[in-house]
Amino acid sequence: MRTTRHIQSFVLRAGRTTPAQERALVELWPTYGVEFRGEALDLDAIFGRKSRRCLEIGFGAGEVIGSLAEHNPDTDFLGIEVHRAGIGRLLLRAAQSALGNLRIIRHDAVEVLRAGIADESFDEVLVFFPDPWHKKRHHKRRLIDAEFIAAVAAKLRPDGVLRLATDWQAYAEQMLAVCNADPAFISLSSDGTYVERPQFRAPTRFERRGARLGHAVRDLAYRRRSAGEKAAADTVDDELHGEGGENHTG
Repeated sequence: MRTTRHIQSFVLRAGRTTPAQERALVELWPTYGVEFRGEALDLDAIFGRKSRRCLEIGFGAGEVIGSLAEHNPDTDFLGIEVHRAGIGRLLLRAAQSALGNLRIIRHDAVEVLRAGIADESFDEVLVFFPDPWHKKRHHKRRLIDAEFIAAVAAKLRPDGVLRLATDWQAYAEQMLAVCNADPAFISLSSDGTYVERPQFRAPTRFERRGARLGHAVRDLAYRRRSAGEKAAADTVDDELHGEGGENHTG
C-alpha cells in the first residue's frame, strides 16, 4: 500500500552551528534526545514518572521551552525541532540548568504526531511562529491546516490547551479559520479571535525580528472539548443540519 507523503513545512538549510553546539549534539544528545522510531513513545518511561506534559512544536532556539522547563519542574516538556543549531542551543541550556524534565526529538513534527505519540498524551501544545511561507505559491507548505489541527487535538487530553502565535496577519487569519472550524476545540477568546500574549512566552528571535519589521503578533488559544462536550456539540450540529428528526426542514 502506498503511503501518502505530506508536504514538509520546513526546508533544512546548512545553518551555522558553533563548536559548543556541535559538541552538545554529540555529547548531550544521549541524555536529552529521543529517537523517532515510527511507534508511540512511552513518555512515562522516557521521563521516569507520570506528570503534566507540554509539547512544543518547532521550538527554534528553545527560548520558550527552555524557560518553561526551568520554571516548571513538576511538568515534563517535549520539544520537536529539525534545525541543528537550535537543538544544540537548547541542549546546552538543558545541561547548564540540569533539566530532568526536558526531552527533544529531531524529526518532522507531522510524522511524529502521526506515528510517534499516543493519543491524549499532553496537557498543552505550543506552536509559536511557524514559518509563514508568505508567498502565495508556498501557502501549501504552511504547518497549520485542518489535518494538522485534528492531529494535535487527538494528542491533547480533554481540557488540554493549544496555543499558537504568529506575526503574519494573513497566517493568523488562516489559523483562526482552521481552529474555529475544528469541533474538538473551543476558543479561549471571548470573541473567538485572538487572546492576550501569555505571560510565560519568552520573546523569541522570530518575534523580535517581526517587531523590528513592524509586524503585530497575534496569539490564539483553544481548549480541547471533553468527550461530553464533543457529543453535545455533535448533536447540535446534526440537528442544525436536519439530522435530528423534528428539526428537519427538507
